Amino acid sequence: MTQQNTRLGIWLMIATTAVFAAQDGVSRHLAGTYNVFMVVMIRYWFFAAFVTTLAMRQPGGLRHSVRSAFPWLQLARGAILIAEICVLILSFTRLGLIESHAVFACYPLLIAALSGPILGEKVGWRRWSAILVGFLGVIIILQPDSGVFSPWALVPFAAALLFAVYGLLTRFVARRDAASVSFFWTGIIGAVLITPLGLTHWEPMTAPDWGWMAALCLMGVLGHWLLIKAYAVAEASAVQPFAYLQLVFASAIGLTLFSEVLRPNVAIGAGLVVAAGLFTLWRAQVRARAARQS
Repeated sequence: MTQQNTRLGIWLMIATTAVFAAQDGVSRHLAGTYNVFMVVMIRYWFFAAFVTTLAMRQPGGLRHSVRSAFPWLQLARGAILIAEICVLILSFTRLGLIESHAVFACYPLLIAALSGPILGEKVGWRRWSAILVGFLGVIIILQPDSGVFSPWALVPFAAALLFAVYGLLTRFVARRDAASVSFFWTGIIGAVLITPLGLTHWEPMTAPDWGWMAALCLMGVLGHWLLIKAYAVAEASAVQPFAYLQLVFASAIGLTLFSEVLRPNVAIGAGLVVAAGLFTLWRAQVRARAARQS
């Protein structure tokens, strides 16, 4: 992998996080007025059309994308991701973008902690130490010992846990399923599962908000396209740390557009979570490099 490609991959990841942060801002706006299930359903209809179009352009077409060695796990992945998206958007409307993303940023630590029991991977004492530091940061953000603690503060943590399990299942099915297969199943299963809930909670939408809905769908497709390109031109280990910039971009949107407040405990806790996550990613790179050399 050349330095030029790595640099391009980093810029693509930065663009990805900016687009996803903007998507979260629009999601918060729409979900503050309309039912979360309806908003996510329309978004997934567009996403399903996108993955179907991609699948048709792949060698083997739809038949290749449908064929999975782990159909039940793929079904579980799709269900978990749609649940995670609904829970996280609900968190945006209750807590705001800043606090939701500050807690959600712990999902790489949850992946590291669960990789042992789910994937059978060894987690050394250094990574366990980083995981504990990260969870200390989450506790600082949530302030469970304060008199103003709200159970809603646990909602983004639940979203992070769901996303961590989704990520681990994605790594597991990748042992035999191509990325294009998992991508197709994710979009189709999510659309199938959310549609009954979305139609049940259908609400009339104003013309301007239909414009925001269209922007939300387009940003979802653009974000996934940028992410695919980032991983195509650079190693995941080189670009993954920059995914934390979504917390920065989302916080900026929360501060400027939604008049949210960055409390000191959230800033300190988020700093610990991000630092622990970056250390965990670095240790994973060190272990992978040592494994290749041996």
